Amino acid sequence: FGDVAMLKRTLTIGLTGGIASGKTNVGKVLRELGAHVVDADLVAHRIYEPGTSAFSQVVSTFGKDIVSSDGRIDRRVLGAKVFDRPAEMKRLTDIVWPAVGAATMQEVGAVRRESGRRVVVVEAALLLEAGWQPLFDRVWLVHVPPEVAIERVMRRNNFTREEAIKRVRSQPPLEERAPLADVLIDSQGTFEETRAKVESAWAQELAALDLPTIPDRT
Repeated sequence: FGDVAMLKRTLTIGLTGGIASGKTNVGKVLRELGAHVVDADLVAHRIYEPGTSAFSQVVSTFGKDIVSSDGRIDRRVLGAKVFDRPAEMKRLTDIVWPAVGAATMQEVGAVRRESGRRVVVVEAALLLEAGWQPLFDRVWLVHVPPEVAIERVMRRNNFTREEAIKRVRSQPPLEERAPLADVLIDSQGTFEETRAKVESAWAQELAALDLPTIPDRT
């Protein structure tokens, strides 16, 4: 019965946040604290690989011009076809999101079986938009005020202010996302300030499951 008890005391966290929210930094802290972090964007890259069902469907839907000289989908070209075009974006997400969700949860299952990690985190920018909340025990949402996100996007991507505003405003506002999350992490401060918030939330999550707060690097 020991294995059954351990399974009941495991935790899956869906980690999400808008552009330039600081989600990746929160993921790094959670990894340092002992969680195994699965990057859904990396899973999505594999979904787009030649020979997969999603590759064939995306190319058939959006045209062969999205395929680069190396035979792979050029995500920049594809992105230009769907950005700020809701109908086209929906055609893409209807293909990709189910495939990414299934592949991601397969990886989560494998991690739990093979590594014995007590906490598995899935970092997914579009977790809420894809409706993946039921896949996780808890959902963490990382956020910053729009103006902070705009400034970060300008610095990180070398965008003009107008370009940054367009990217930030293309995403649902916090008022729509917050009710869908269990834990909110405001990361507008320094990295150390954000780390303290993450460590506090982590301790509370593990305490609720009666798990040790020391890093579990099994």
